[in-house]
Amino acid sequence: MPFAIAVRPGEAPDLAAIDTRSDGDLSKAAGAAALAPLTRELGDLQELLYAAGTHSLLLILQGMDTSGKDGTIRGVLTDVNPIGCRVVGFKVPAAIELAHDFLWRVHREVPERGAMVVFNRSHYEDVLVTRVNGLVDEPVWRARYAHINAFERLLVDGGTIVVKAFLHISAEEQEERLRAREADPAKAWKLSAGDWVERRRWDDYRAAYRDALAACSVLDAPWWVVPADRKWFRNLAVAELLVEVLRPHRSAWEEELERRGAHERAAIVALRDDVHQP
Repeated sequence: MPFAIAVRPGEAPDLAAIDTRSDGDLSKAAGAAALAPLTRELGDLQELLYAAGTHSLLLILQGMDTSGKDGTIRGVLTDVNPIGCRVVGFKVPAAIELAHDFLWRVHREVPERGAMVVFNRSHYEDVLVTRVNGLVDEPVWRARYAHINAFERLLVDGGTIVVKAFLHISAEEQEERLRAREADPAKAWKLSAGDWVERRRWDDYRAAYRDALAACSVLDAPWWVVPADRKWFRNLAVAELLVEVLRPHRSAWEEELERRGAHERAAIVALRDDVHQP
């Protein structure tokens, strides 16, 4: 997978060394041309996932403010059938959610077999925002790495394909996007004073992301870093990642559907013969 960058289990990625403006040696036009067949194939794979019902897919999107989580969803899932896909956004926990363990509100949103679910932010907020803002003590957030790994292991063992993408933007690009929102009346609603406050903790957030990616990138649920300063390349990288992860399951899903179809055809023939029996 040449565009998204794999985080090797146990290794802390050097986020400062990863070029957030990477373009994969493609022009924007070439990137758009490459994206189209990938989104179509993703649609086909999602249909097989839905029909076979043997697996589910969980796509986790994390990133700094303005990294493009919403834009990725719009740009990558264009050919995905909404009947088998839903998006869940995790905001500040409600009182009832805070009264439970931090994974309670997350576990009830994971995909059932056959479904695709996208998390726009996720349980990783509980080792990022809570850490940077001092909402819980260090022993609490540090223990959550193991809880997250055990939770995702449970999902994988149950047939969920877990894909985790960190949309990696630069501080300079974030400032440009914030100022562009401020200048655009149609997008100003997305702004809050807190966006600028959080920018002051940029280095703290980068350290928190580095540690979370290192602690929670495991063999069956690795983290992928997606250079995200260029929106078109971000979409291309995520689309490619999803297709490459799902493609190996295609033949098994097709075989399951063929087996099921053969069984139904046999049942129909038997029923027809029974109806015509004198």
